[in-house]
Amino acid sequence: MTRSLWPIVAPSMRLLFHRGAMVLAVLLAGPIVLAAEPGERTYENRLTRLNNPPPLLADHPEFVEPVLETMRYEAPLLVDDPQADLHVRAWRFSYNVRGIVEMPNRLVAAKTALIMVHPWGIDDGQGWRTPEPAGAADFCTPEKNHLAARHTREVIDPLLKALRGKLSLVMYSLPGSEDPIRKKLYRSFTARPSENERREGARELATKLNSFVYQGQPVATRITLSADRPVIDYFKQFSGLDATARFNNAGFWDLPIPVTRDVTVDPEDVVIYDAAGYEPLKQFLQSQGIHHVLLTGYATDMCYCKTTAGFQNLSKDFNVFLVGDATLATFPANSSPRFATNVAISFASLQQLITQTSWIELQKKPDR
Repeated sequence: MTRSLWPIVAPSMRLLFHRGAMVLAVLLAGPIVLAAEPGERTYENRLTRLNNPPPLLADHPEFVEPVLETMRYEAPLLVDDPQADLHVRAWRFSYNVRGIVEMPNRLVAAKTALIMVHPWGIDDGQGWRTPEPAGAADFCTPEKNHLAARHTREVIDPLLKALRGKLSLVMYSLPGSEDPIRKKLYRSFTARPSENERREGARELATKLNSFVYQGQPVATRITLSADRPVIDYFKQFSGLDATARFNNAGFWDLPIPVTRDVTVDPEDVVIYDAAGYEPLKQFLQSQGIHHVLLTGYATDMCYCKTTAGFQNLSKDFNVFLVGDATLATFPANSSPRFATNVAISFASLQQLITQTSWIELQKKPDR
């Protein structure tokens, strides 16, 4: 370097030398640890191999096929609320870990909501029923709807009863908007009906549902097929699922869908209406101080994930725990939902935490 250029470049080079020395000193001293933002904590993602752990979701094998995975790990406590009184163990799957990761969580019950997605009151005696001879709704046949009803009675309703009054909210999501009849029946974001209003609403609901004609067209017995595209023509005229007015009768989906009788509804339970969208639900939960959601309901592969109160929405703003044995997936071509639910929950576990009814425990207060 010529002496004539030194006055220009020397300050920059001296700065580089000083910075290089600083970097070298830091590297020799050890790893760089960035300071956490206020309210943040550093999570030590230590994974410890579990030896011969029992199957997951094994308490109700009639409804959900147990999850079997040879690679299982224990991780440290994830959610750690001060003064927690609700313990929820959970798991997720990671392809990069090549197995399942389990962890405990400590929640404050008063900051937790239990939501049941789409507990449709169909074929349960309230009047709304599957249209004949070829109509479809909910799990699509009366027999499958009755199976789901039994799952509600045996798995979900006991969980609701055990946690109601301890959690901040018990909620149900239903299709449509808040119509005049259901406004008298259920508490919502804007309505809190009296006992007299509830009785009146129940009478109006029974009249409305039982006055509908649950009769649609039969399945076609003759289908016109082209010579070169018979398969395409066949499915166009005879689809796997047609729940339109053709088979369900016009007006079927405009009826006020009630919460199933298989759930013991409390006057303080809140109904969510899908048509309002996610934003009002988010605002309501936040206004009630909710941080955590235990999610139950139907159907795991459809409504449970994609509707207003589905986990794809809720997990953007809340700590969501899918109660894996308190949900059923749709199960076409099968007489049992076991394997369909296992698959749906297993795929969800890539981005969601999964728990089960027996892993949700209220902390017992010490005897005095």
